[in-house]
Parts: sequence; structure tokens; C-alpha cells
Amino acid sequence: MTKPATSSPAATPSSGRATGAAPDTPVDTPVDTPVGAPVGAPAPALSPAMVARGALADRVHALFSYAATTNLSYVLAAVTFVALFQGAVSAWILGGWAGVFAAVLLARSATAWRYHRAVPADDAASVAWLRAWNIGTLASGALWGAAGWLFYGHGEPLHQLAMVLVIYAFCVGSTPMLGWQRTIFFAYIGLSLAPTIARIWLVGGPGSTGLTAVALMILAMTIRLARNYRDSFGELVELKARAQRLAEQLRAETALAEAARREAEMANRAKTQFFAAASHDLRQPLHALGLFAEALRQKAAAPRGEAPAGARPSRDDETVHLINSINSSVDALDGLFAELMDITRIDSGGIEPRPTDFQLDEVFRKIRLHFEPIAFEKGLLLRLRGGHRHVYADPLLVERIVRNLVANAIRYSVDGGVLVCARARRGKLLLQVWDTGVGIAEADRERVFDEFVQLHDERAAPEPGQRKGLGLGLAIVRRLARLMAAPLALRSVSARGSVFSVELPLGRPRPSALPPARSSAPQGLTLDKRLVVMIEDDPAVQSGLEVLLKSWGAAVISFASLQACRQWAEAAEPTMLKPDLIIADYRLESGHTGIEAIRALRGMLDQPIPAIVVTGSVLSNHEREAGEHDFHLLLKPVVPGKLRAMIAFKLGLR
Repeated sequence: MTKPATSSPAATPSSGRATGAAPDTPVDTPVDTPVGAPVGAPAPALSPAMVARGALADRVHALFSYAATTNLSYVLAAVTFVALFQGAVSAWILGGWAGVFAAVLLARSATAWRYHRAVPADDAASVAWLRAWNIGTLASGALWGAAGWLFYGHGEPLHQLAMVLVIYAFCVGSTPMLGWQRTIFFAYIGLSLAPTIARIWLVGGPGSTGLTAVALMILAMTIRLARNYRDSFGELVELKARAQRLAEQLRAETALAEAARREAEMANRAKTQFFAAASHDLRQPLHALGLFAEALRQKAAAPRGEAPAGARPSRDDETVHLINSINSSVDALDGLFAELMDITRIDSGGIEPRPTDFQLDEVFRKIRLHFEPIAFEKGLLLRLRGGHRHVYADPLLVERIVRNLVANAIRYSVDGGVLVCARARRGKLLLQVWDTGVGIAEADRERVFDEFVQLHDERAAPEPGQRKGLGLGLAIVRRLARLMAAPLALRSVSARGSVFSVELPLGRPRPSALPPARSSAPQGLTLDKRLVVMIEDDPAVQSGLEVLLKSWGAAVISFASLQACRQWAEAAEPTMLKPDLIIADYRLESGHTGIEAIRALRGMLDQPIPAIVVTGSVLSNHEREAGEHDFHLLLKPVVPGKLRAMIAFKLGLR
């Protein structure tokens, strides 16, 4: 028999199971019909490629899924025929037909039951089941034709018409199930209708010719209906095949995109880890350099009597000047590291906004203290307005945004001034930084927020000794603004200035608190009769810090490892001098930390020892550990002034 390559519409939705199809091949794609073939083209025969692909298994499963419904309709039709023609047809003929019909129906039911027990998973195993189904279908068609031949001409004319209509209904109803098998379909309707039409013609009688013509017309219409169905279904299969190909393509592209995303995440993590390691390793020598330079500056600046008027600067004065230049360079490098690590922390998700209600005066006061001397040195006027406003945001992130914007405004302004203002607008707070600088051309207003972009303008060249930067300030501003979901805008007029605007939620006033008392450690800090225990595994940093602390008058005991520190602490006697301060590097040998050293030293006494932890990693969140273990944190490279102020604070020196 011929096995067409198209499938029944019921085959697809009713199956719902795996068919053994190859993952890269659509299940019902007609392989013998090229894409774009005319819709009305005849359905191709079932090729071996189709059999290997699993389409046949789906169709066979769909056929047997309707077996119970089909058999029930056959039973009802057979019972109707027996009831209509009982007494009009010989009991032997009617009983014989009913007996054969019952046997065929039982055989078909048994076949369906065995199929549902076996459930073949591939096309090769489905071929035999399709053959069994077709045999049962053709047998049923032959029985309908036999009924038309045996029963027509007996009984009431209305009963004969009802029988013809039932047979025709079964022929039409078989179209969706058998239309994809042209040979089986034509054989079925031929076996069902041909004997009935022939019997109508032979019986004759009034109107027999017209009735025969109508029956032939019904046969032709049924064949035409089957062809239309086959053509429509061919188009449906083609659309499904295209959809499946697009789905496969989409899955492949999605897999590629997912692989690219994972690769990008791995690269981002690798970049973050690299920056973390590089930050720690590069900050170590900078940290040591700053400590050595400060110790050398103090030695060179020691009082040696007044120089006579008009005398040339001594070598010590020149040395102090050079050392101050070294310290400035260390500070500049520290600033560059901070900018790079800010970018890395934001991109890696290491910064999480913690919004709260606060007054902008808290930020403006720090901005004024830091930038007013710099603006004055360039002949600029720095003004801050709107500090009484309250905002709901992360104060640290807002301060960093304003710092970067003000630093950028001062750097690119040669006269006039910089205005930082806050005002309410449409239920939001608009925080703006105005400058009278060189302005930004319209073509550069988008890329100015990219990393490492610096607009060159001779009018805004930095002053001698002023750090130019890396072009990361505005990139950090945009990232922080996105992190806080705060819209960022830029307006600029060339040669007249620019204004950067950040829109933040309005905040609510908090209960007023007394301003913190301002105090600073004296520049001439003395640590006489103070014992400082230091744990540092880097020889250069250890030596530099030891020299600096001794220059401030402290007695220093230094350890290069946690084990040496523990041994000293365990061997300590009650009469020994107790440490006044602990200064520990966070990252020690073999994965140990300075926190372990602090715990070991504090175990010597029944009271806590003030502690400072120095770290070169900015990607780790040590603030929680600092609160748990009662120590303060300093980030490398530590500026000697910050270290001096922190020591004074920890020891309560005023």
C-alpha cells in the first residue's frame, strides 16, 4: 500500500509523547516535498527518512487514541441497522451480517488494547500496528458496503435513506483519519459506497436514477473533500515544519547566547578577582613607600636651628620638598586605584545601595572641606546651596557622585566658579553641579560617560602638580546613578559651562542630633611609653611602619606571621609590658587573617586592646567583621596622616 508523508491533524495534539525523533529534525517535516512547493501538490509517499524520524509513530498513536470512540460509533450504527431491518430482511442474512460485524469489532478492540499495552516508541515498530488498523478499517468498510447491498430495497423507504446517510457519514468522517493514506481512503469509500450505489441502480423503481446520480455526486464530493483536506493539511504541515525549524534555530541561538552570557560572567568574575589581587599586591609597595617617605620627612624636618636670612635652602629643606613630592605621588596613585576599584566593585555587584533619610548638609560639609582649598587655589568660587533639603538615598553613594562631579567641574574650569545646589521639582529632589568651564560639545555628551574618555582642551589643562585622572569620574557617576535608579542628565554650552543633574527621591527630616565634635590629631603626635604590636608579613611594609612608629616615639614589637604572634602571646608573663595598640595586616600567610592575631593578643589580657586592621582589598566587605571584633579599618596605601589620626583616636590622644 502507499504510505503518504503527511499526517493527520489529530496526530500532533493527541500524541503528547516522545517519538524518538532526532533533536535537530522537526517531527512532521515532509522530506520529499521541497520547501516552497505548491500547496496543491500531491502528498509524497512515506520515505525511509520519514520512518526513521518518528512521524509515523505519532500518526498511528493518534489513530489508536480514537479507537474507543470509533468502535462505539460502529456499534451504534450496527444496532440501528438491525433494528431498522429486523423482519424486513431474512433473519439468517441479518444475523450473519451482525455476527461478522461483531467479530471484526472485537478483533479491532483487541488490537487497540494490545497497542495501548505495547505503545511502540519508533516508526519501525509502528508499521505493523498501522497495517492491523488498516485491515480492520477496510473490513469495516466492506461490512458497510455489504449492508447497503443486502439491506437496500427492503423495509420502508425512510429506513433505506437512513442507512445510506449513515454509510455516507462514516465515509466523510474517515477523511481526517485516512486522508493522509490515499490508497486506504479510496479503498474504504469504494468498499462502503460502491456496493450501495450499484444496489440502488439495480433495484430500480421510481426515482432510482436520480437517487443513483445523487449517490455518485456524494461519492465525488467526498473524494473532493478528501483532496481539499489533504491540500490544507499539507499547508499546515509546512507551516508547522517552518515553525519547528524556527524554534530549533531559536533554541540554538538561545544556547549560544546563554553560553556567551556564562562566558561573560566568568570573564567578569576573573576580572574582578584579578583586580582584587592586583589591588592588594600593588598597594603593598605603595603603602611601604608612603611609610618610608613620611619617616624620612620627619627625620629631615627635625629642628636644627634657624637659618640665617637670605641663606640658600639647606639640603634638608630640599629633601623635605622631594619627600613631599613623593607623598603627593603616592596620594595620586591611591586616588587612581580608588577610581579603578570603584568601577570594579560597581560592575561586580560589590556595592549595594542602602537608602535612608538624611540632610544634604552632611554631604555638603565634606565637599566644602575637601574642595574649597582646591577651588581657591585655581581662583574659582565654590558655592553650595540647598543643604537644608532632605533626600532618601544612600548618603555614601550620593557623596561619591557629588565628589566626582565637583572634581570634574573644578578640573575643567579656568575661571568663574562651581555651584552645587539642591531644589525640589515635581515631588523629587534635583541635585545639580554647575560649572563655568569649557563646556562639552554635543557630539561628546554621551561618550563623556564612558571609561577612560578625557576631552582634551588646552584651556582646561591641569595646573602643575595637579592630577589629571584616568577619565573614570563620570563613568563612576553614571554607574552609581544607575545603581540607585536615579536619572542622570547633562546640559552644556561650549565655552560657557555645563550642568550635571541627578534626580533623587525627597526624604523626611530626622530628629536633630548634636553635631559631632571636631577634633584632629596633633601633627606632632608622640607615642612615648606606648607599646605597639604589629603583625605584617610583607618585609618592606613591616620595616617602613616600624620606622615610622618609632619616629613617633613608640616601642614596637613586630611579627611576620600569625604563629610567631601566638607564641609570643602564649609565653607572655603577667609582669610583662602590655600592648597599648595592635596594628595588623588583614591578609597573612597561609590564608590566616589579622583578626586571628587580634584575638590571640587580646587573650593575654582580660580587657580588649585597641586594634587597627590594614587591608589592600576593597572588594571584600570587612565592615561587618570590624563591628563584630571591635577594630577600625584602614585601606592601603595608608597615608601617614590618616594613620596618625587613627592612632590618636584609638589611644584617646587629644
